[in-house]
This record gives sequence, C-alpha cells and structure tokens, in this order.
Amino acid sequence: MISKEELLKRANKPSEDALRLHRYYRGKVQTAPRCAVTSIDDFAIWYTPGVAEPCKAIQKQKDLVYDYTWKWNTVAVVSDGTRVLGLGNIGPEAAMPVMEGKALLFKYLGGVDAVPICLDTTDPDEFVKTVRYLQPSFGGINLEDIEQPKCFYILERLRQEMTIPVWHDDQQGTAAVTVAGMINAAKVVGKKLGDMKIAIVGAGAASICVARMLIAAGATAGNIILTDTKGTLHKGRKDLEQNKDKFKEKWEMCLKTNAENVTGGVLEAMKGADAVIALSRPGPGTIRKEWVEGMAKDAIVFACANPVPEIWPWEAKEAGAKVVATGRSDFANQVNNSLGFPAIFRGALDVRSKTITDEMCIAAAEALARYVEKKGLLREDHLLPTMDEWEVYPEVAAAVGTKAVEQGVARIELSYDDLYKRAVEMIKSAREMTRLLTECKIIPVVSRD
Repeated sequence: MISKEELLKRANKPSEDALRLHRYYRGKVQTAPRCAVTSIDDFAIWYTPGVAEPCKAIQKQKDLVYDYTWKWNTVAVVSDGTRVLGLGNIGPEAAMPVMEGKALLFKYLGGVDAVPICLDTTDPDEFVKTVRYLQPSFGGINLEDIEQPKCFYILERLRQEMTIPVWHDDQQGTAAVTVAGMINAAKVVGKKLGDMKIAIVGAGAASICVARMLIAAGATAGNIILTDTKGTLHKGRKDLEQNKDKFKEKWEMCLKTNAENVTGGVLEAMKGADAVIALSRPGPGTIRKEWVEGMAKDAIVFACANPVPEIWPWEAKEAGAKVVATGRSDFANQVNNSLGFPAIFRGALDVRSKTITDEMCIAAAEALARYVEKKGLLREDHLLPTMDEWEVYPEVAAAVGTKAVEQGVARIELSYDDLYKRAVEMIKSAREMTRLLTECKIIPVVSRD
C-alpha cells in the first residue's frame, strides 16, 4: 500500500517540473502551416496576387470565410486573469501559461486550433467590446478564468451580441463534466439522481452552473444546497436579496434550491447529504473528515479545487465516502474540463453552431457517462474516461453537433455518423502531427527526472 508521504510527494511532482519545462520550451503552442509549400512560387497562391480572389469572394458572401480561412476550426481562449485556477487575480500576463495550456488541449484532444488571448482590462464592458471585435477571425470564443459576478454578465452579453458560440469553460465546461461524473457516481452507489441530497461547497460561477445543469439532468432543485463564504444559500439571505441586481444568479439559487431552508455553513449543508461537490478554496482542510462522516451511507465526494483538493482522497475514504473524485490527473476519478471543452467545441464548430446551449452540454455529459458504462469500465474508481481514452472525444463531439442540429442553432446539418467520422479524422490528425514533430525532434523531449 502506498504511504501518505509517497502520495503527497507524487502530488507535488508536477509543480516541481512545471517551472523548469515551461522555461525550456518558452511556451506550449505555436502557429504551423496548414497548406502545402513546395516552392517559393506557391506564395503567389497563398499570398499576393492569388489571395485577392478568396478575399473578393468573401466580400460578396461573408459565410465563405468558413470555407477559405481558418475560422471553421479556430477558437480564441480569452481571459483577463482575474480568477486563475486556485490562484485568484494574478493578472493577464501571469494567466498566459494557463491559456496556452488550454490551447494545447484544444488541439491535441479535439483537433481544434486555439489562440490564447489575455486582455489588459478588468472592465467588463471593455472586455465585451474587445471580444466582440474578434468575431470575424474566430469560429468560437472560450472564456476562461474571469471572476464573478462579472463573468455572468460578460457571457450573457457576448452570447446575445455574437453569432458564433461563446461559452465560459469555468461555468459550462465544469458543469458538463461534473454532471457526467455525478450520473455515473449515482449508478455506482445505486441511487437515483432525482432522489439525492446534494451539497455544493462554493457558490461561484462554476458551482451555480453545476447546480443549474444538475437540475436539467434530473436532480431535484430543492434537494440541492449551495454554500458561499457567508453560509448556505436560502430564502432568508437578506444580503443577497438586497443586492440581487449584482448577485442575480446567487439570489435565483436562493429561491430555487434548499427547499428545507437549511441555514448554517458547509457542515449543515453536508449533514445527511448523499453527495458533496466542492468547487471552492484549495485545501487540504477546506472540507473536514468529520463533515464527510456526517454524510449519508455510501457518500459521494467530489473535491475539485485545484491545485490541491478541498480534502485529500484518502482522508475522504477514511471518513466513509464510497466514491471520491478530484480535479487532479494523479488521483482516480479526475473531473477535468479537458474531457469536455475540446469535443464540445469540435461538435459545435463542425456544424458551425451559433451558440452552445445547456442542452448541448447535457448531451456531452450523457455521452461521457455512457462511454464508460458501454466499455464495461464503470466502478468506484473509474467514473469518467481518462484523457488518454481518445475515442470518447469523437462520441462527445457527434452528440453535441447532433443536438445543435436538433435545436436549430447549426448553420449546416450533418448526421451523427458524419460528425463522428469528421471528429475522428481531426483528432487523429492533431495527435499524429504532435507524434511526428516529437519523433523528428522538431519538438525535443526533455527528461522529467
């Protein structure tokens, strides 16, 4: 049996390697040609004078930009650096490594080209204006690491004012993958999602969206209790009622959830709960062992803070939890947005969707959950696919694209089979390109020891 000291050593190893390797590679993504260049003469086609012809065609019919440029397959990953991972407001420059990492995951896991963009403004209206100006160049916008409550405002404005899909991964991405994990966790413990009492620790953008999507997926709103730094969300929260214009989403949850009007804090929210989903302050110690001990039999604990979960998995197990998940790849049951956003955008881009709806996210969650069960892999320590099970991504992409077509938000209509085939080709191509660049030592491999 692995000792706690060894587990902690393993948990700290990625952080120790990261600084050295980031300096060595000086970034994680770069631009590369998509077109063939066999001689210098080819630039007469790719640039002047030949390039004028596609320009004139697009001028006459704007949607041809999808056929003649990278727009069909490219998203911008945009942040202001005000709420980065578990680090908080660290600024746009310090946020760049995260946005680059996101772009790398987009490409490797979804075959989606992505450009990291960190904006030097914390003004929500300036942010909206700047992103809106980017619309001609991108097929989608992935908002990332923006503090609340302005992240709600920014997302709502951009979704209303842009005709390409805009989503906030910390909201919709986190929610889609968390719901997938909860669907399968409920199966493992033999409970129905609609019957379960669920505590949600934290009431930020991710938590509120998780609650909303859990309800859409079949959870009972009144059985969910959210907590923030001032306690549970309930109908008596005068601080939120008096500021409901600023904290609209929180106040809506006060009215919709917590049917028994439970007051107090995390302890009270978790008492007797079948599941706890924590998306709050990094631990350990944010969730205590005795709180887990007070949960229902066969409890489910999702401790998803990064870089350190609210409670270490082995502590939650010692306290009686049957199923434990975290946001980390070095523990079992990683609840990771990377299982969602690359494939969700793959599906949305392939039908040129105008938006990404909650129903598209639920379709992604159901596809993720179904994949594990279909493969016969569902068990306490395997709720979700891992990132190296690349075959799940085409299934999620096809499910998302199909739902977009069903909802009438797609510009082009493709069948599930066509979407699946396209996703397989794009994802295989991205992985093969990375393999070849590494094998040819164009991208050198550096020892991690």
